[in-house]
Amino acid sequence: MTTVSSGELEAVARRLAGERFDGYAARGLARAYEEYVGRRRRAVGPLGLTVNGRSYPSLYSVIVDPEVPFSQGELRFEGSPSSVRADDASVAFERITLAEDGSAELHARDGGPARRAIARVLLREHYVVRPQAEDARGAGIGGVRLPSLFGTVGEGVELCRSARLVPFEIALLLYLPEERARYEVDLVHMALLADPRSGRLAAGRRVRRTSRLAWGLDRRIGRGYLSLLAARCLEVLVESNGLTSIDLAHVFGGVREIVDSALQALVQQRYAVFDPRTGIYRARMEAFLPSADLAAEPPAAPVRPELRTSVQELIAAADARATCPLCGKPLPEGHPLLCDDCATKVGIP
Repeated sequence: MTTVSSGELEAVARRLAGERFDGYAARGLARAYEEYVGRRRRAVGPLGLTVNGRSYPSLYSVIVDPEVPFSQGELRFEGSPSSVRADDASVAFERITLAEDGSAELHARDGGPARRAIARVLLREHYVVRPQAEDARGAGIGGVRLPSLFGTVGEGVELCRSARLVPFEIALLLYLPEERARYEVDLVHMALLADPRSGRLAAGRRVRRTSRLAWGLDRRIGRGYLSLLAARCLEVLVESNGLTSIDLAHVFGGVREIVDSALQALVQQRYAVFDPRTGIYRARMEAFLPSADLAAEPPAAPVRPELRTSVQELIAAADARATCPLCGKPLPEGHPLLCDDCATKVGIP
């Protein structure tokens, strides 16, 4: 398994930032590296990387070379099948081929046919080189306004170069016809990481969401306004029917008060609601429906959890589950608000 040391990461940052990489930035990078390694999750197995037909030991080798455009790539799972636990359900690929247009093919380990998907990357944990002079005068992140942490793999590589961003971990997102698969990649060790819920949250408490809703969620997180913990909590909330702060503290192995603070931030930003009677936090699915104006803020008025029956929320819930919100039957293609039987009963033509 490839391991990139802190000294090698410093060399990467120096290549990206040039003279802007001063002693202040070096100390910041070292702290960020140590914090990341300290909270790193269990690795499922090593990964191999090929870009434009050439093998690379890590993505950093591609990022630091501006002459290498990310046109085509392939990510291979090189771990032993015995290292994959039963609850590592998302680890179901032998290799993933990435095309220049942002599409991908997912090749399963069982040798089944390749599945076509839309591929995007989320720059999860990272450090933006910020010299002391820019920090002292309160400049933007690294003097560069990050447009989005969400995009194609090629766009992610270009963002690292232009914004002087050193990534530690990314999420590779594959939008399949019926669902989204998320693969967390540790770039420091070039390894696939286990789902944080593995062994800590029963599989029966997970809910599969549609690609459409997952796309909206990932783009919201990609705006970079949420803390790392808040973003992770939100992802788990969306893929469940509601969890308590105790549940999430167990998933992420943190202190309950810190997790609760992150959840309260989600409530304040109207991405989640809290039921004080049960202590359960639930994601507001309608906040992640695709819209023409992604920059628009969530609705000004928070939704009371005991009155979650608005038409907008019923539509969002149906879209999220692809089932009728009244009877639970599967909805036909196009996801109308209600199934035919319920629509007839309530008088909807």
